[in-house]
Amino acid sequence: MAQTVSVNFKLDYDVKKSMEQACADMGLSMSAAFTIFAKKVGRERRIPFEVSADPFYSEANMRYLEKKMEAYKAGHLRLAEHELVED
Repeated sequence: MAQTVSVNFKLDYDVKKSMEQACADMGLSMSAAFTIFAKKVGRERRIPFEVSADPFYSEANMRYLEKKMEAYKAGHLRLAEHELVED
């Protein structure tokens, strides 16, 4: 049997809770899920899912949002309620 080691890292509380629930729904522990992930990365030499930047966090969008927040705080921006927009 292979020697096991401990690996420690930090997760956002909500991310951890969400993952715990998803793992429980699949009958897995978080440790088992991370082990599956680590084995697949080691075997395939790649992240086993697409990793891409969320355009929401692009520099241009962040500048736009900061300008809007400044306008809002200065009382120059009117907000209106609308229905949920889905893709």
